[in-house]
Amino acid sequence: MIIKLIMGVSYKMKAFAARATRGLNIGSVCVASDNSGARLVRIVGVKKGKSGKGTQQYAKMADFVKVSVRAGKPDMKGQVFDAIIIRQRKSYRRNTGERVMFEDNAVCLLKDEKGNPKGTFIKGPISKEVFERWKAVAKIAQFVL
Repeated sequence: MIIKLIMGVSYKMKAFAARATRGLNIGSVCVASDNSGARLVRIVGVKKGKSGKGTQQYAKMADFVKVSVRAGKPDMKGQVFDAIIIRQRKSYRRNTGERVMFEDNAVCLLKDEKGNPKGTFIKGPISKEVFERWKAVAKIAQFVL
């Protein structure tokens, strides 16, 4: 863990061991890979993302996004939730030199802004970058890739 001292205040920097590429745009449809009740979701916004003026935001691995439920339980359809991107099809490079890509785009729905997941388990693997950044999501994952 890296600690920076700026004007007498210490900040903890979260490690992110990869150069994640822009994998998903606003409007991309993803699979909800947990047992929260949603099956398909559409990305409607990127929270805590960076984009310039007049530039559309994009999402990448382990990002915090807003999603709208497109398919799933009837009472959840059309509702907006926070989510974490746990898998992306676009390949990205890790610092070890290896390239990683998954077979689908998947998210995990959250019940609050602190990162606590809505479901109790995640189907399929999650990336190591999600494991490093979101510990509560990593606890319910089957395995980390």
